[in-house]
Amino acid sequence: MTETLVVFVVLAILVIFIIAKTAVVVPQQSAYIVERLGKYRGTLRAGFHILTPFVDVVRYKHSLKETAVDIPEQVCITRDNVQVHVDGVLYLKVLDPERASYGVTDYLFAITQLAQTALRSEVGKIDLDRTFEERTHINNQVVSELDKASAPWGIKVLRYEIKNINPPKDVLAAMEKQMRAEREKRAVILASEGERDAAINQAEGQKQQVIKASEAKKQQQINEAEGAASAILAIASATADGTRRVAEAITLPGGFEAVQLRVADHYIEKFGQLANASDTTLIVPASVGDISGMLATAMNVIRRQGGGNGGEGGSRPAGSPPPPSPFGRPS
Repeated sequence: MTETLVVFVVLAILVIFIIAKTAVVVPQQSAYIVERLGKYRGTLRAGFHILTPFVDVVRYKHSLKETAVDIPEQVCITRDNVQVHVDGVLYLKVLDPERASYGVTDYLFAITQLAQTALRSEVGKIDLDRTFEERTHINNQVVSELDKASAPWGIKVLRYEIKNINPPKDVLAAMEKQMRAEREKRAVILASEGERDAAINQAEGQKQQVIKASEAKKQQQINEAEGAASAILAIASATADGTRRVAEAITLPGGFEAVQLRVADHYIEKFGQLANASDTTLIVPASVGDISGMLATAMNVIRRQGGGNGGEGGSRPAGSPPPPSPFGRPS
């Protein structure tokens, strides 16, 4: 009975061992490489698989998911001979598990070393000042070089990202001084440009003000000239109308005597004003006190003008005596 129990236990252990060796469950997004007697037999995808006991062996297990690989920090020398410490992270994916198993011993180690050498090569092509602004270009170049080298290994390099670029402390201090100087320079330039624009705007405003003032003055002079012309025309028209009315009045009966009286009154008024002028020095003719003579002279002028215009003086026959003067002296 005891021997039977021992045999049963041994058989059970043997069955369990055989099942463990032959039954394989492959997780999702994974691939197993199976060898039969040391030779590649096939690739097991996700699911349940039965292997031949003691003949088939799962040699390699690969994850088909995207993997992030940290690239250690390394020293790179730029084109202007400045040492910088650069590290990054690499994203890759296994596309062909068979090539990843037999194309290279350790594809992660190989790609890491290749990423470091490609990064040193790309950093050495540019100056220190451009390393910060050329990150995208460096990343693309590293991915391109790694993708070419890893294609025979069944690995697809998706992208590479630089994490940190650390120049030496003295170089970093010099760069900070340079950036500070550039900022101050830009501030001075912007301030000068602002002052220049303000001066230009002010000059343009003064120019427009002068132009507007000159245009306003011009319009004012035009308006004043038009007003003066209109006033002159109105005065001339009124004078002409008044002269015409006086001429018409002279031709009426008693008109000539009325003119004589008007001239005498006006002369006496002006003569009185002349006598009252105390602070004015005047030079007058010697006969200015002869009112009759001055009146006769004025009436002769009126008579000649009336003769030319058909007035009373022109209506008397030639050689007839003049009308009596209101002052008792013949004119």
